[in-house]
Amino acid sequence: MPTLMPFHLAIPVQNLSEARNFYSNTLNFKEGRSDSHWVDYDFFGHQFVIHEDKKHNPNPDAHSKVDGHDVPVPHFGVVLEWEVFHEFAEQLKEKGIDFVIEPYIRFEGKPGEQATMFFKDPSGNALEFKSFKDMNQIFAK
Repeated sequence: MPTLMPFHLAIPVQNLSEARNFYSNTLNFKEGRSDSHWVDYDFFGHQFVIHEDKKHNPNPDAHSKVDGHDVPVPHFGVVLEWEVFHEFAEQLKEKGIDFVIEPYIRFEGKPGEQATMFFKDPSGNALEFKSFKDMNQIFAK
């Protein structure tokens, strides 16, 4: 497998001030450069940018069944180290995040067993954070 480099992801948000508050203060992402219509963040070592688009309107009903849950699609996020995932999940619970899918262990006892959680930002963009106790299981069948 090649050495992983940081990815770059840019997404639309309806209200830049509201989204900035969420990513800066709720998720505690470190802010980088910004302008009047965008802000970039350190997203667990990746470059993540929010761009204001007042017309952005994701479909709140779009989902796919996975492990008995309605997983929102599209969604994005990162795979975290096991302990980092659980610490982050606890911080979000303490802040009263409204989870779409509460943190839990998916595919328990099966290939690809993972901790996962889903929630949405104020613009309705769905995020998933996950972790594998055994990172060699990330692509397990």
